[in-house]
Amino acid sequence: MVEYSDEAYTIQHFTHLHPLKLVDFNHKDEVICSICEELCSSSSSSSTYGCMGCNFFLHKSCMKSIPRQLINHHIHPCTLIFITDPYGREECDCCGKHIVPGMKFSCGACEFGLHVKCALFPTIDSEDAREIQHFCHPHTLALVQNDEEYGSEPRCVACAQICLAPAPTFSCSRSCDLFFLHKSCNVKLPYSSVNFKHPFHSKHPLTIKYLPYNDHIRTCDACFRGIDLTLLAYSCRKSECKFNLHLDCYKLLPSIKFIGHQHLLTLFEKTADVTCHLCCVNCHNFILRCVLCDINIHFQCHPSALETIKHKSHLHPLTLTKSPFEFELNSDEEEEEFYCDVCEQKRNQKELIYYCAECKFIAEVKCVFSTVENLLLKRIRLHEGLQVLETKTKQLEEESNGVKKEMRRTEGMLGNLVGGSSIRLIKLVENNSQLEICSIIQESRFKDQTIRKN
Repeated sequence: MVEYSDEAYTIQHFTHLHPLKLVDFNHKDEVICSICEELCSSSSSSSTYGCMGCNFFLHKSCMKSIPRQLINHHIHPCTLIFITDPYGREECDCCGKHIVPGMKFSCGACEFGLHVKCALFPTIDSEDAREIQHFCHPHTLALVQNDEEYGSEPRCVACAQICLAPAPTFSCSRSCDLFFLHKSCNVKLPYSSVNFKHPFHSKHPLTIKYLPYNDHIRTCDACFRGIDLTLLAYSCRKSECKFNLHLDCYKLLPSIKFIGHQHLLTLFEKTADVTCHLCCVNCHNFILRCVLCDINIHFQCHPSALETIKHKSHLHPLTLTKSPFEFELNSDEEEEEFYCDVCEQKRNQKELIYYCAECKFIAEVKCVFSTVENLLLKRIRLHEGLQVLETKTKQLEEESNGVKKEMRRTEGMLGNLVGGSSIRLIKLVENNSQLEICSIIQESRFKDQTIRKN
């Protein structure tokens, strides 16, 4: 049972409307500090003050550490003011959870609010941070101190790579054995979880989270490959929408124009099996996709595909070619042992490669991917630039023809109006002699009126 200590130990603190009194705890009492969200009864290093009527309790150490405002916060550029709102139930703009029991740091101008815990915990890029709070996990994350804490081949929830010393890694400070996060990976993640917009799914915001475990196999709606449920993913905040994205697919953006289609295409290095809409052949590597319309085109089927490239891995130009080659099939090497000369790893014999016939040098498309993509974009932009130039040239020609036609019509009208003065008038038009032009026109009109009277 929670009991008040001596009545003299009463504090009026800005975090609560009522006075807070020093309290004593029975070891069985499980009372949570409203700032750090840790058990008050388990803390031997800090006394606790509370308001039992509101079920509101604070560690004395937390009371001393909490500021009234936060300036230049890493999540929000405006000053965040601490406010109490016992009736508010809006979501935290960092972790996406409801702000309970109504304490928050807020920017009224931007309608932005943070849990006290989310606002005060150090970020993962703080050099001296040993414990951090991140929106992607409900518990605090602690820096791994020794190899024994890693367990059996732990994987980073962001990059899926094995977490091993000496790379700094955070893990769940409680009982979540599978949650590990490279410090270097989390620096690349956003600081808050909500309201991410992406052209693949522009109608609703996305959030970063674990996808729920159930019988339904989750797939990425951009590349159609499965999503490992032990890893983070982007997901639509509308539960009925069920749109999901790999973290890597979120980094891709539509950038390649295809004549006849209204949207830009995105170049994917790898997808699940899809059918090319141009050649009607299955494909799964290096696909140009319109995610919105589910249009898929082989990289090599695009009109601007690069048949020949120059790459730093080889002296001579490389040509896009089908494989395998006869010299490979007749080789003494083990069956189905086909290699890329750039990465020196096994390759799929059915995939297209870039090839130098003179040197028999073979490069997988993925090994020259960045060069191919950059050259493809340059070629497409050049083609678009030429189209714009051609359109503007036609417009100028049409405008020029219109001006010439108007000049001829004006010359005829002026000739009829002023008779033999037309040649003189045209010269004046060219010299922009407006006063003399008006004088000639008035003189001509006077003569015309005189002739009609007579």
